[in-house]
Amino acid sequence: QVQLVESGGGLVQAGDSLRLSCAASGRTFSAYHMGWFRQAPGKERDFVAAITWSGGNTYFADSVKGRFTISRDNAKNTVYLQMNSLKAEDAAVYYCGALRVGSPGRIDRKEVYSYWGQGTQVTVSS
Repeated sequence: QVQLVESGGGLVQAGDSLRLSCAASGRTFSAYHMGWFRQAPGKERDFVAAITWSGGNTYFADSVKGRFTISRDNAKNTVYLQMNSLKAEDAAVYYCGALRVGSPGRIDRKEVYSYWGQGTQVTVSS
């Protein structure tokens, strides 16, 4: 079992930056790839970014490329999402997920993730 707790959300203005954190506990953090997804009211949970277990590979949705970065600190069991140049359309609840290394499926698919946090709200005022 892996427990995930997101933090760092809040209310910001368009153009501002925000850094989300996701702290993991329970199992070996480095045994999991990590992903960030977001869900706006009435919409599906969409892929935002992901990072492999070692941090060697990162993936981003087209809508956030060049603005968001993802990183992880395996010594701290934490994954981060740095969000710059925020837009109104970035507003959503942001969830981090854990995907066990070796699991089948694409890292940008929410269906393959085994564990989720409770989410953190990001609100962007224009």
